[in-house]
Formats: sequence, structure tokens, C-alpha cells
Amino acid sequence: MALWFCSARFLVFLFIVSALPIAYIISQERAKTDHHVFHYHSSGFFRECAKWDDQGRRFLVSFLEGGVGEIHVPQNYTPDVVLQEVTVVKDSDLTGNASNGIALDRPRNRLLVAVADVLGNRHSGLAAYDLSTWKRLFLTKLSGPGDEKSMADDVAVDADGNAYVTDVKGSKIWKVGVDGELLSTLTNSLFTPKEWYKSLLGLNGIVYHPDGYLIVIHTLSGNLFKIDLAKGDEVKLIEVAGGPLAFGDGLELISPTKLVVAAGNPSGRLVESTDGWETASVVAKFKGPMHRLATAATVKDGKVYLNHMFGMGYPRKTHALVEFVL
Repeated sequence: MALWFCSARFLVFLFIVSALPIAYIISQERAKTDHHVFHYHSSGFFRECAKWDDQGRRFLVSFLEGGVGEIHVPQNYTPDVVLQEVTVVKDSDLTGNASNGIALDRPRNRLLVAVADVLGNRHSGLAAYDLSTWKRLFLTKLSGPGDEKSMADDVAVDADGNAYVTDVKGSKIWKVGVDGELLSTLTNSLFTPKEWYKSLLGLNGIVYHPDGYLIVIHTLSGNLFKIDLAKGDEVKLIEVAGGPLAFGDGLELISPTKLVVAAGNPSGRLVESTDGWETASVVAKFKGPMHRLATAATVKDGKVYLNHMFGMGYPRKTHALVEFVL
């Protein structure tokens, strides 16, 4: 009996099936948009988070394979230019761990990086680096072998330099002092949805509000929480009209009343509150490139840009920071 799967007809079919998604991706990459996109070349396929550093005129990006890069934007930049990523952090003693969420702490001239073993969930930590020399200032162990599984995912910093790191595996928040000491761990029953499968990806994006509280999102439930640091870390569920914010990832507070949520596709959602984040509403959605995945948001010159995880091309990968048109 002839092997039909070795026939010329099957090979043609296989070629067509495999070519369709490639053709779609190419068409999406070449499509013109009415919003601005920063493209940059990188050595890696996965870039988890990006933040704009105004003083350095650069985007800082975290590598899922571990490390941090910078993408300088020259004063004479034109939109058709593809920028270049330069690696600034690559710690040999952290090989095998991912660099996930990052937060700029400009008053102390440093970058905070959530570090974790993504596949095994055996190690989590917080690293701090000097923004001028890239010297590592501290590395705080948050969990290790023998502890329950965890994965440090995102980080925010308050006015005093304390850092708050989310655990997307165990749905808790670690508080780390300005000098790197582990101060406390926050847990709450509200962080655990009743559906077991929604706990597979828990607390994720986090921001510090200038009024003294944290806002954090739970990925699979889409729940948004307010954590009042002045009230003994009181946790409240924020009632979101137009929500829930399912698959929410990185957060960026663009004003005291407006928050951007990076959330796969639709790539971004704009959430607004008029009562101090007791309640909120989804007031806008942005649909970015369908073949990429939005994981973080940042603000440059008053405009919001969404970081997309996947790079396209070989050997140089092209990544995109896409403007969220508000």
C-alpha cells in the first residue's frame, strides 16, 4: 500500500498549510498603521518588559533568557529607522533564570529586575543595578529549593525605595527594602479565585500609586486589586465596569486616574477611576498586531507604548514597541 503521506499531493498540502501562517505574519509586519512603532533588532526572541528612561533617552528591556538590554533613541530619530539593542546586564551566576518585570527607580539611579526560574519555579529573586555603571547593587533571594513553587514576575517601587514583587505562581507579594532586605510577604484570600484553573497564572502586573497604595492585576481572573499600604496592606477588589481584565499582564499608571493594561490581544486597555480606585471603568481598547503578544506598557513623551514579547526574523530578531493610540 502506498504511503499517502509521502505522496507529492501531501507534500504540496503540507507546504501550503505551513506557508499560510508565515505569509500572514509577513503581511502583518509589512502592513502600514496609523500609529507609531519603534522597531529594534535584538539577539533574542523573547523580550518580557520594556520601560522608557527619559534621562538616558533609551528603552530598557528585560530578556526572558536572562539579562537586560538598552535601546537608545537618538535625537534625530526618524520612524523608518530600525534601532539596535545593546546588552548591558548578563549575570553568569543567574544563568538559567529569566529577567521578567523591571522598574526604574530614578531617585536612586537604579533599575529593579524581577528574576525567576520560569520553567521549574524553584528560584525567585530581585536584583538592583546602577543605571550608569550597570554594577549590581544587590540580589535578594525571595524563594529557593525547599520553598513552595513561585515565580517573581513584576516589580514596582514606592517613594521610599521599597520594592514590591508579584509572584505569578503563588499569588503573593514580596516587599523588599531599599537596601535589598526582604521585609515581608503579603498574602490574601482575595488573591485566590474559586476556580482552580484561574490560579495557574496569578498576580502579575503591579504599579505604585502616588497616593500610597498599590494596584495589581491577577492574570487569569482579570481581577484588579487595590492594596492600601497605609492601612496595614488592606486589600480591596476594584470593581471594573467593562471588565474583567482577563489575561492582564503589565500595568502602567499614566496619571493618578488612568491605568494602561497590557493584555495580549486586544493588546491594551485603558482603565479610568474617579474615586481613588475603589471602582473603575474600561474606557478604551487598542488592538495591536495579532501575531505578537503585548506584555508591558511604558510612557515616552506623553505617549503610551506596548512591549510585545515575540521577535520576528533570523538571525537578527525584530521586536516592536507599538504606540497605544488613546
